[in-house]
Amino acid sequence: MDLGIAGRTAIVCASSKGLGRGCAEALAQAGCTVVINGRDATTLEATAAAIRAATGATVIAVVADVSTKAGQDALLAAAPNPDILVNNNGGPPPKPFRQVTREGLLEGVVQNMATPLELVQRVIDGMVERGFGRIVNITSASVVTPLTGLDVSSAARAGLTAFLSGVAREVAHANVTINNILPGVFDTDRIKVATVKAAEMQGISMDEAVKRRLAAVPAGRLGTPDEFGKLCAFIASAHAGYLTGQNFLIDGGAFRGTF
Repeated sequence: MDLGIAGRTAIVCASSKGLGRGCAEALAQAGCTVVINGRDATTLEATAAAIRAATGATVIAVVADVSTKAGQDALLAAAPNPDILVNNNGGPPPKPFRQVTREGLLEGVVQNMATPLELVQRVIDGMVERGFGRIVNITSASVVTPLTGLDVSSAARAGLTAFLSGVAREVAHANVTINNILPGVFDTDRIKVATVKAAEMQGISMDEAVKRRLAAVPAGRLGTPDEFGKLCAFIASAHAGYLTGQNFLIDGGAFRGTF
């Protein structure tokens, strides 16, 4: 399918690897100019070179911490008028809720709620003026179903979801949409770290922790960044203008709910 976004410009935060990279690759395949972002220059440039080679797209690598004003300034200097914004940022490591400190809670809110909101504020008016905009927030399945140890991440991402729900309705008339993708367990570095922590918290082996994770997924496997990216690209496409304010759960059937 031609997604109708060739020639558009996309900013994809935290995209040197994992789900962010999957989104950047899919948008590049769709013909977008893509600004990718990460804090490790070597990893980021390797990703940019790989996406350029695979797609022929223009890929701009910006080394920055997206949670800082300087980092956000750098992203928007590379793409002052983005048509697509994919908000993504690492979350806090799993931790028993009794061990959550005030500082840890505030840091989680900065990383997973305040940072994406700040970027939305900076790009949304330009999107409205131009009559096209797609904002996709990568949140988590934990927004709709509890995941042990991810209380801070869940709270911050749920706050982001609630905050932007009303905003999505304010800008829909201008062909600007805001949607969220809620990943379950995917084959990324983050899930490997989370599985190690889960094993420690539960006092079980790493193999047993992996087995328990997969037992909860009807699909019987981890998701891939590629299939995640394809969903992101469609939500960002010209064909998705009537989708806004929605949560797209992609978890292999792990969430046991009909509605």
